[in-house]
Amino acid sequence: MKTAIITLAAALAFSTSAFAAGEVSAETEAAIMAKLTEMECQMDADDIEVTDDGYELDDVICKGGQQFDIELDKELNETGRRAE
Repeated sequence: MKTAIITLAAALAFSTSAFAAGEVSAETEAAIMAKLTEMECQMDADDIEVTDDGYELDDVICKGGQQFDIELDKELNETGRRAE
């Protein structure tokens, strides 16, 4: 599964220019949601925001009930996390 996510992330890195700023493709959304599942977190897919550097995930609820805003780069690597 990890390999599939990495492969999908690589493919998405090349395809993101086809989408207008602010739009998240269905493939990217699925990859982000799969990554959150691995992290034992969940969120509403409507709270994924495109940024210049990647994605900001708002109102992510993780195991134990803590809520975060999480930043991902364009390859879907976590680059930041803020508790809310």
